[in-house]
Amino acid sequence: MIVYGRNAVHEALRGPRTVKRVWATERASREPWLRGAAVSTASAEAIEQRAGSPDHQGICAEVSEYRYADAAELLAREDALIVALDEIQDPQNLGAICRTAECAGATGVVIPERRSAEVTPAVCKASAGAVEHLAIARVRNLADFLIEAGRAGAWSYGADGDARTSYTQPDYRGKVVLVMGSEGDGLRPRVARSCDELIALPLRGRIESLNVSAAAAALLYEITRVR
Repeated sequence: MIVYGRNAVHEALRGPRTVKRVWATERASREPWLRGAAVSTASAEAIEQRAGSPDHQGICAEVSEYRYADAAELLAREDALIVALDEIQDPQNLGAICRTAECAGATGVVIPERRSAEVTPAVCKASAGAVEHLAIARVRNLADFLIEAGRAGAWSYGADGDARTSYTQPDYRGKVVLVMGSEGDGLRPRVARSCDELIALPLRGRIESLNVSAAAAALLYEITRVR
């Protein structure tokens, strides 16, 4: 896999994945955190071609394949805080949510195997490299995962703009799964039914909904505040 962007490459060098090669423009190669790394100087055009994106910020790297975590192991952790994403398809949203989850100290993120964005170079860039330090698991069926979460002692809260329960009401201590719906459609019916409680953020303006990554950030920091 080729990852690109300064933060993505920096965190890849700090994370568990093997960084095989780094290509950087002459200017980008002067970054202090690149000292000791095997860096090949290349033109911006050559890096764009290798990265497949103009958003490379003058640097890209070849890294080993991303290794997904085991969802059951995430649930087994004491006082786990997991973010479950119901068919989030935009890589920018997945990356932004992963960045917030890592900064908020979440145990990990769970995504479905199908009809969902996965960890790609674009997600690595959008997460500012957070995916290198955050456990991300893939499951066959998200509703079934939530049922297993309940058996493991976790309480699942689904974000739903029409929910009657305010996001400030629940007690988020203990094992918690925060469930976010897809762009546009929100939570699928079976996923919503598998949640223990649906919660809503207040909307004071004329826009009908928040971007899913913005909503996830607000909810995650309320959860961490309570915990």
